[in-house]
Amino acid sequence: MASSADVKFLKNTRFFQSLPDNAMGAVLENFNYREVKSGERFINQGEPGDRCYIIQRGTCAVRVEKEGELHTVGRMGPGDVVGEMAILTGEPRSAHVDAETDMEILSITCKQFDRIAGIQSGLRTVLTEIIANRLSSRKHMAERTIGKYVVTDIIGQGGYAIVYKGVHSGLNMPVAVKMMKHDMAMEENFLTKFRQEARTIAGFNHENIIKVYDYEELFRTVFIIMELVEGESVQDWLEREKILPIPRTIDFLIQICSGLDYAHQRGIVHRDIKSANMFVRNDGLLKLLDFGLSCPPGTENVDFTGSIPYMSPEEIMGEAVDQRTDIYSLGITAYEMVTGQRPFPEDDLMALGNIHVEQDIPDPAGLRPDLPEALRAFILKACARNPDQRFQNVKQIIEVLQPLVANKGPGRQQNAAGRQLMTTLHLLYNEDQQPALKYLMEKFKHEAQELGVDLKASTFENV
Repeated sequence: MASSADVKFLKNTRFFQSLPDNAMGAVLENFNYREVKSGERFINQGEPGDRCYIIQRGTCAVRVEKEGELHTVGRMGPGDVVGEMAILTGEPRSAHVDAETDMEILSITCKQFDRIAGIQSGLRTVLTEIIANRLSSRKHMAERTIGKYVVTDIIGQGGYAIVYKGVHSGLNMPVAVKMMKHDMAMEENFLTKFRQEARTIAGFNHENIIKVYDYEELFRTVFIIMELVEGESVQDWLEREKILPIPRTIDFLIQICSGLDYAHQRGIVHRDIKSANMFVRNDGLLKLLDFGLSCPPGTENVDFTGSIPYMSPEEIMGEAVDQRTDIYSLGITAYEMVTGQRPFPEDDLMALGNIHVEQDIPDPAGLRPDLPEALRAFILKACARNPDQRFQNVKQIIEVLQPLVANKGPGRQQNAAGRQLMTTLHLLYNEDQQPALKYLMEKFKHEAQELGVDLKASTFENV
């Protein structure tokens, strides 16, 4: 039985401090206590990694053996976790660990950890903490390499993932690296669905949808490699500006509808449309992010995932979803854009779910009297509780909003000066060169867009 002192100690360790209380006791019961004498080596470089250690008392040195010489690369003391990569990769140890003083350590094997994690899913947060610590390190180490990409900096994190900046090691092309948190990645049903979704989204090619370049499974989680976009989310914009000007709102809505139409036509419902998942580039181009909850039309929302303030009544009730589900969430987002707030109180999320099911949204014109009637009518119709009373597809929304566009829209950089010229470039390559060429073309396209040049590409087979 774990003592209160043991629980307190574990809560003060670097990786286990985030462990939920209900998992703490189960973990402690599976730790093995060991005493290590000063000068004793308890981890050997090159040996299989089958367990990790937590230091209760004493200090040790981490040493890398290279060409017969030992190089001290770090020292660790009470509360530190040693050999933690063993429970993620099982690969041979990358260094020796020698006790510098008499030590007391706790150890847990990979099999023990996996067994507990299968029962106490909260333990999986420890794995995310371990990898996040490695990827956030300023040192250049093997663990910061994800396939062909090297992680450089953290961008941010949400409920399901942590996003980093990275670079393609061969092409020196900047990318975004999205790591799924382990509590999701270690669920087999989710992982199967995610693999299918990643393959689908990787085939998308639309200017209003974030581009997915690659997909890696490593460290017992999954990484999505995406285009790196400089700018800010609509949510960030609203936090700063409170409300959006009407022309900009219309421009953003039409861009999102364009991206959604592309996805819907290919059998994908996004299911997580919200201001945080709409990213605006510095030139005003809007990108739709995070297809992690997407699914084919007709899928039932049995897991109640998504963001409740934006969720449709049919999602909340666990009914089948389709493109009209995204339209409802888009209507809530539009309400937020023009009023600076969402339509219902959010202090009680369970009550909020019931409100979405039982109440119509308030008229946004009550908070924004200058709202054009067509925009007001769009929001109210998009947020109808009955899907049959909403717009049936996003093309209908574009038809309603397009007449409100007086010009190309604010923030979009258009090159209106001078006559346009076109240059044709032919590239002849073998099929096995196509992946590398894809990255090269994306980098070229990005730099061309910085100059205001529109790049179009076509592929011809058997030339």
